[in-house]
Amino acid sequence: MLYDIRNNIESVRKRIEYAAGMACRRTEDIRIVAITKTVGLEKITEAVNCGIDTFGENYIQEAREKISNLRFQASNPKIKWHLTGSLQKNKVKYAVELFDMIETIDRIELAREIDKKAWNKKIKALIQINIGAEDAKSGCSEKEAVGLIKEISHLKNISIEGLMAIPPFFENPEDARPYFKRLFELSRKIAMEGIDNVSMKELSMGMSNDFEVAIEEGATMVRIGTAIFGKRRINN
Repeated sequence: MLYDIRNNIESVRKRIEYAAGMACRRTEDIRIVAITKTVGLEKITEAVNCGIDTFGENYIQEAREKISNLRFQASNPKIKWHLTGSLQKNKVKYAVELFDMIETIDRIELAREIDKKAWNKKIKALIQINIGAEDAKSGCSEKEAVGLIKEISHLKNISIEGLMAIPPFFENPEDARPYFKRLFELSRKIAMEGIDNVSMKELSMGMSNDFEVAIEEGATMVRIGTAIFGKRRINN
């Protein structure tokens, strides 16, 4: 199984390199965020040993145990953790302690709570956009994005680094391309606003099924779970 993870990571890297080449982009400008929801510590440690240094978790409780244990077991002391799942206000105090980046800020009330709890550090953050306007998904609308970002920009303990989105799922990755393109165009529009304390250097979009298309449309971070760790299981 661990051998499979090593091969999987090598395969993902080759796919990233090819997609970057097709878009005339540098491979080193694209980061893998390995999604470890339900993934056991042994597999995560193997990914670290294969050079993966950024991981994404959806749930606070699950993340806390992994982050604590990995600090003692993994060989790379520069591991970063991103919160890639929805965050409730009552869990904010734990999120600001555990994570290096929160990718899922989508409303001013949540941002204010993060700013309040992050009194001793500046939280790197992405604004989540509901790019497909899907009722079942979190994220602010494209129309709301500029206004929300302007409000958050005044909070001293949050640094907006870019945007994140989860487009609708399609069997054919090409069908996701318009959504990735729109997110890139939105990020450029926001960058042109020149808002203080806001950078649009990061675009977190694309997952195991469609990350090559996302890279071709400007992704700087791709969130890869299944393509590295295999299909999720309840017990690992």
